[in-house]
Amino acid sequence: MSDVPMEEQAKAAEEFTRGLVDAFDLEADVRVEIDDEFLRIFVDGDSVGPLIGRDGVTMEAVREVVKTNLQRQTEGHPARVSIDIGGYGARRRAALEEFARGLAEKAIETGRAQVLEPMSPPDRKIVHDAVGDIDGVSTLSEGEEPRRRVVIEPT
Repeated sequence: MSDVPMEEQAKAAEEFTRGLVDAFDLEADVRVEIDDEFLRIFVDGDSVGPLIGRDGVTMEAVREVVKTNLQRQTEGHPARVSIDIGGYGARRRAALEEFARGLAEKAIETGRAQVLEPMSPPDRKIVHDAVGDIDGVSTLSEGEEPRRRVVIEPT
């Protein structure tokens, strides 16, 4: 846990993200919300597509760069960071939750584990959380980064 207060980390994350938006020469609003030990960054504007990238790859890179910047400022102990650019993160989360619940039902019906494709740590957390409340299945992560994946197993 960092000794740097969450408010200071939020301010640093917001300033750094604004700098990235400016570097892309985009018009966008940036705001950061504090949720327990989590910083949730929101970037909204009409033309933020370049910050999202194909399948959210650039958005994930932005999250990693913001996190790395915070690590330097907190001596390696930053808050956890999530990012949503242009609502893409919320839409992706909803689709991933629905997909995971469908695979959980399939695992229950077939009695066979369902192995997902490798995904980022935030996406894995979404899957674990979405399936965590479903009776009859459990989840685990296996493999090494960047090929780490979620397995949904019938119990």
